[in-house]
Formats: sequence, C-alpha cells, structure tokens
Amino acid sequence: MKHLFLLFTTLFALNCYSQSTVYFTSEITPESLVRIFHALGVEPTGKVAVKISSGESAQSNHLRPEFIKDLVEEVDGTLVECNTAYWGSRNTTEAHRRAIAERGYDQIATVDIMDEEGSIRIPVTDTKWLQYDLVGSHIQNYDFMINLAHFKGHQMGGFGGVLKNASIGVASSAGKNYIHSAGRSETNSGNNNQDSFIESMAAAAQAVHNYFKQDGKDIVYINVMNNMSVDCDCNGRPAAPQLQDMGILASTDPVALDKACLDLVFNHESTAEDNASPLINRINSMHGTHIVDYGEEIGLGTQEYNLISMDDMEGEEGTTGVGNSFDNRRILYNVFTLDGKKVLDRATSLDALEPGIYIVNGKQKVIN
Repeated sequence: MKHLFLLFTTLFALNCYSQSTVYFTSEITPESLVRIFHALGVEPTGKVAVKISSGESAQSNHLRPEFIKDLVEEVDGTLVECNTAYWGSRNTTEAHRRAIAERGYDQIATVDIMDEEGSIRIPVTDTKWLQYDLVGSHIQNYDFMINLAHFKGHQMGGFGGVLKNASIGVASSAGKNYIHSAGRSETNSGNNNQDSFIESMAAAAQAVHNYFKQDGKDIVYINVMNNMSVDCDCNGRPAAPQLQDMGILASTDPVALDKACLDLVFNHESTAEDNASPLINRINSMHGTHIVDYGEEIGLGTQEYNLISMDDMEGEEGTTGVGNSFDNRRILYNVFTLDGKKVLDRATSLDALEPGIYIVNGKQKVIN
C-alpha cells in the first residue's frame, strides 16, 4: 500500500497531464472484445496489424485464436509478431511459423513475422539509454495497429501489458537484446540494472506509439485480464493463476491503460481462492510499476484516468461499427485517503465520501 501511495503522490506532484479515458468490461468474450474496441471510437484505416503473442507452448496463457477471431475479422487484420531473442519455440522464423500453426492462429488470419526480413531503426524521443528502437522491418507495411495484450506477470519485467507488447513485442530479435541490455548490445541481453531495462521498454514503447501517430496512421491498446499467472506467456510451463479473471480494458493511452490494470490488481481484496498477492509480489520484485512512472515522465501518457464501465452500456439497435452511441455509461472511481488507505474500489459514485481531500483515480480531489 505504501508503494501505491508513493505512486499516487508522485503522480499528483507531476500533475501536468489531463486525464485519459480507459474503458472496462468484466465480460471476457469475443463479442465484448469487439465491443470495447469500438467504444474507443477510432476507425482503422489502411492495412491493420493486430499485435499478439502466440505463447511459448500450448500450456502458455496466451490469448486463444477463438477468442480474438471476431475482432481480427472485424478489422480485416493481420496478426503480427517478431521472433524471440531467447532459445525456444519461436526464436527463428521457421520455428515461429510452426508454433503459430500448432496454436491455430494461421486458421483465423494471415500471420506476419515482422522481422522475417530483418530490422529497421525508428527514432526514440527518450535517449537516456537507447539511441533508436530496432523493430521488425515489416512494420512499414501497416497503417494501423491494435496492440492486443494479455495482462499477466513477467519473470523479468514484473508484469506484461500493452507497454511491454509495444516495446519487446514489436522489437526484432536483435531489438529485444538492445532493449534488455539498455542499449549496450544487439546480440547480448545481459544487464544488471533493472531500472535501465524498465526505462528502455518505456522508451521503445513510445517510439512505436509515435511511429503510428504519424499522419495517416494510428494505434489503440487493449489489455485482457484473464489467466493472470505470475509468469509471462513466453513461459512454456507457467505457474497456475491464483487471481481470478477481471475483464478487458482499452484505451488510446497505453500508460493510463497499464496503470488502470495495475490498480485493479493492487486494489484487489484477496481471498484464498482469488489471491492477488503472488502477482503483486512478482511485480514489486522486478520494480515493474516503474514503467508507468517513467512512461508518464517521458510524455508517453498519463497515469490519471477516467475508468468507464461498459457493463451497463447498450449500443444503438442494429449498429456495430465505430461511432456507436452508448447509454448508461458509468465512470468507476478508485479512491484513497492521502495516507494511502483505500476508501472506494470501482465505485459508481462519490456520494458516500465524507468532506475532505482524496486521491480519486490517481488525482487529488477535494470533496465538499
């Protein structure tokens, strides 16, 4: 709780960003995935890449083809990945394509290994550790990206969400080494400075974000909070999840989105059957929350967000496309006292609060 309080107070001290919108649904179905994408109100144009992870084995907790199929077909998307930098089932294009076929992704869409023909450098805004971002060269073939991430723990980053999916996920095999080593090497991932790795991921995620914010391009972000093992989908034998599924969240702001997911985990009241503690411990052990702090610091996004529940929204009859109007949308509030005590968790109203000063969705607010 002390750690979370420090995050909130740091956020207030910075206080130079407006709030971003994060959409939430507790329903985890193919239909709700399409629906939350449309709620963002961003229409895909040109050739659409859907960035996924196909997982290290059939036992990994990656998002299954049958779950993402409707969304991929809705946007006429191409599934994209890059080869891994570690020895495993996806470290070469040939092996990667076998893994994709084994998992069934090639049955729902075309799959592009973006670094099959090498890498290109794209510019980074933050040059503290990296001088460039090294990504799969096929990124040039796409005008729009849906960053579709599975939110879970990670052995090296603490957790994996859209920021990791944009940085390590879009980086070529050599680019992954470059990020892990904080700019020291494209052939060796060795690095004994954890924060430099975390900060390099944030810088690389910003490079990809900026690449798709050019004229005629765009990018949106979705986190699916299910099967939240402490281990990443790059682990072929992950630990069993101890935290129950929470839902799907989406935003145009990757920092706000990962922060909202972190808040749901850290604010969760655990039970023996629904325990967030192992995941929280994994995140803290790797200083994983630093990526949202640093992402905000370099201008990638904000940790201040409005969390909009879609569970009671109803779209207009007969409409399914971008620009639907929704009724009964609800803002959800996570509220803490100034000393870090949780007061409200995903509340739909602030009416129950006594007069005073609180941290509401990451921002200090006076209640009269």
